[in-house]
Amino acid sequence: MEDQVRRYLEKAAAGGDGDDKLPPKLFESLVMSGLRLDLVERGRIVCSMNVPPRLLNAGNFLHGGATATLVDVVGSAVMFTVGAPLTGVSVEINVSYLDAAFLNEEVEIEAKVLRVGKAVGVSSVEFRKKSSGKIIAQGRHTKYLAVPSKM
Repeated sequence: MEDQVRRYLEKAAAGGDGDDKLPPKLFESLVMSGLRLDLVERGRIVCSMNVPPRLLNAGNFLHGGATATLVDVVGSAVMFTVGAPLTGVSVEINVSYLDAAFLNEEVEIEAKVLRVGKAVGVSSVEFRKKSSGKIIAQGRHTKYLAVPSKM
């Protein structure tokens, strides 16, 4: 599989046509596998995960790209808890990285709805070390919630 990923990335970097043999949504499944949903309530979701080896960066701690992906996906999912019919598309994602999470360390991910209007939704996502409560990262996600056409 590593060879397939390498070929795919090299082909994409060279402007290839993207015709590959990898499963669809590989990136999401790579990051999301092992995520546990611990709590769902109106306007709030709490998840947890142990940091797996596949999500480590060169410094041997949770990769920033994986963190940003989790802000995207978990920050989108929390929109459903307040009645949003769909999650729309990302307008802006920002992440502040405040500390590191290491291999097998348990991380708690809490997403909260800040606002869901007719066209825009905003969520915050906070990552904490489950053992100490120390904040690892804070993210904010703004979504355009596709408004149905009146045509």
